[in-house]
This record gives sequence, C-alpha cells and structure tokens, in this order.
Amino acid sequence: MPGFTALLVQLITLYIWLIVASAVLSWLVAFNVVNPHNKAVRQIGEFLYRITEPALAPIRRYMPDLGGIDISPIVLIFALVLLQDIIIRVLAW
Repeated sequence: MPGFTALLVQLITLYIWLIVASAVLSWLVAFNVVNPHNKAVRQIGEFLYRITEPALAPIRRYMPDLGGIDISPIVLIFALVLLQDIIIRVLAW
C-alpha cells in the first residue's frame, strides 16, 4: 500500500500547485501583467479554471463576502494539506 499512498499524496501535491498557478494567473490578468487575449494565456487560464473551479465553487458558496478578496484557494489548499496528512498517517503505517 505505500506505493498507492505515495501516488495519492503526489496527486494532491500536483493539484495544490495547479490551484496556486490558477491564483497567480488570475492576479497577473487582474494587474494587466499578461494579456488575457493572448491565445496561450487564454488556453492556460481555461485549463486551470476547468481543473480548479469544481473544487473552488462549493467553497465560494459558503464563504462570506470579503470585499473582492477570494480566499477560497487558501481554504482548499489548507483542506488538501490536511487530507494529505490524514492519508499519510492512516495509510502509511
């Protein structure tokens, strides 16, 4: 079972990095650092949106309005790190 546990932990880590990339790209677009009309930027943004939005949308529904600040990626990353810790503690021993 250690191989399966390691794979699961690595997949969660990869998803965390995709969430971070999505947040950084949204900041870069918001501050006009990158052009959202560029085909490559648009495709990367669309991919990251499709990958992360199904997990972020339910969190956003329950989060209070913080005046334009979206902390749902932070909440999701925290939950995924907690899940990783539980997986390592339960499945690795």
